[in-house]
Amino acid sequence: MNAKPASDTRRRSVTSTVPSPDLAGLELQQLRDYRHGLEAEEEKVSYWRRLVHARLDVLEAESHTSTPLAVEDLVRVLGDTGSGQSRRALVRFRAADPLPDLPVLSEMWVTEVDPHDPGQVADALERLRVAEQQLTTYRRALHEHIDEATRELILRYREDPRAALAIIPKE
Repeated sequence: MNAKPASDTRRRSVTSTVPSPDLAGLELQQLRDYRHGLEAEEEKVSYWRRLVHARLDVLEAESHTSTPLAVEDLVRVLGDTGSGQSRRALVRFRAADPLPDLPVLSEMWVTEVDPHDPGQVADALERLRVAEQQLTTYRRALHEHIDEATRELILRYREDPRAALAIIPKE
């Protein structure tokens, strides 16, 4: 049996015809602002995830060598991330659920690690992996909220297509 691609599933969830009871009380501009705020938050979270992934990759590479990483090593380590697979949170959230907590980044961001001390490396990697999982879960929940807001906007624009004209810049 062939599974539907994730993009097909997401497209169906965004074009659903069921209004959101959680967003019904928002005026159209409030809904647009809400969605825009979620997208801005998602950009920040994605940035932090990329930093955590890079730190994990560098720590793991450093722990397997007796010399500091050269620039060429860093280019290889940080550039060799594309498997084509996306990471997915194990926990799913409905759009109405509250967003999960973000990790306390200062607690997980390890700056002083002896790459040849297995205990320090293991501790740092564990903290980074926990933070990465929290960021992934938070990002997934943000996507669910963004989808819900997008779905609500589409429904409102279907009801009143002229409402969409307000977002077109006037010359």
